[in-house]
Amino acid sequence: MIAEQAGLPPELEALKLTIRQIVKDECYPLETEYLANPTMEGVEDAGAPRGIAEALQGILGTLSPEKWARLNQISKDTGIYTSFVPEEYGGGGMGALGHVVLDEEVHKSIVQLPTSPVPMMMIGNCTPEQEQEYLLPSIRGELHYAFGQTEPEAGSDPGGMMQTRAELDGDDWVLNGTKTFISGAASADYVLVQAVTDPEKRQRGGITMFIVDNPNPGLSFEPIRIWINPTKNQQHTVHLDNVRVPQTKVLGEVGRGFTLGQKWLVHHDRLLRGSMAIGILSRALEMAIDWAKQRVTYGRPIADRQAIQWMLTDVYIDIMTLRAATRETAARADAGDDVRVEASMIKYCAGEWGCRSIDKIMQVFGGTGETLDLPIAHWYHLLRHARIGGGTSEIHKFVMARALLDGRVNFQG
Repeated sequence: MIAEQAGLPPELEALKLTIRQIVKDECYPLETEYLANPTMEGVEDAGAPRGIAEALQGILGTLSPEKWARLNQISKDTGIYTSFVPEEYGGGGMGALGHVVLDEEVHKSIVQLPTSPVPMMMIGNCTPEQEQEYLLPSIRGELHYAFGQTEPEAGSDPGGMMQTRAELDGDDWVLNGTKTFISGAASADYVLVQAVTDPEKRQRGGITMFIVDNPNPGLSFEPIRIWINPTKNQQHTVHLDNVRVPQTKVLGEVGRGFTLGQKWLVHHDRLLRGSMAIGILSRALEMAIDWAKQRVTYGRPIADRQAIQWMLTDVYIDIMTLRAATRETAARADAGDDVRVEASMIKYCAGEWGCRSIDKIMQVFGGTGETLDLPIAHWYHLLRHARIGGGTSEIHKFVMARALLDGRVNFQG
């Protein structure tokens, strides 16, 4: 709990309180309308997040374009939108710690305050032309991306099992293969695709990252229906059939694409899973406490029942412990430490603790918690998915165990 006791730097504390108030004032009042109007396949929700942002945020309701525009404008006018983007790219330079603080606050509402959909792996790895064509428009929210790594036979071991190939043909690379469970692929403006360019080296210098525009000849999408949002497909199988990509659209160096992907995964798909779970659980616990005080059975509020009190306390413990670990890991990342193992720990705890805690929240609410008019059931889906998406809990335990046995982590304090 040291990180929590020490508090945040003044600028991040101010950012946290600003976002918290905006989310309460602007996002909470929209939740009833949002949940009452679910997204539908084939119906465009103008102004809503697209690409990977659509899937990671779990967009499941709709708002008018005017309301999405208002939320975007508020986020941009206050500097929240790009607060975690490096200063040299026009952002606030708040780093990984600032990003997890922001991410926690926006996840307290099922209607999330929009933030920049920038692919952080592109920062420092683009050519000047790529910066102008992709990175800067993405920072501004004009372009949205998807990330293509997972394959039908390469989920937990993408480096060793990846089958998608890229072969050089004149001035172009020609991509062939299949990716699956790619979040927001069909609605993205471009897909960052990993492909094997040297089968012998594979993840040790033989996988390259390509910027693949959407649409593109030979690029097609097959929807995957999942329970997080059964009314609109946000996950896709991506088919690449002789997709030609100019050499100018290699991101970073040839053969260094796996490293770039791991950089993205450590931050977006592991560390930010922690802040997502904390934000959801913090709001859910607040709602459960209010409900327990109001709900009366046998002449007494259920808040008086020890069984209910213990469930609330368990959730509180999970929130406080996960927040401390997430912020400490983010601060270490900002200091330049290698936090890959710790990020796996955060991802594991976010999924396992998040799932058990939201289950207790739903139990406190009883049948009311299962209704789709409240966000509880939707949050349950997201936190149950967190045990699978971004690497299963078992895989992350394997990562941690391997590091422990190799002596690569310090647990002595």
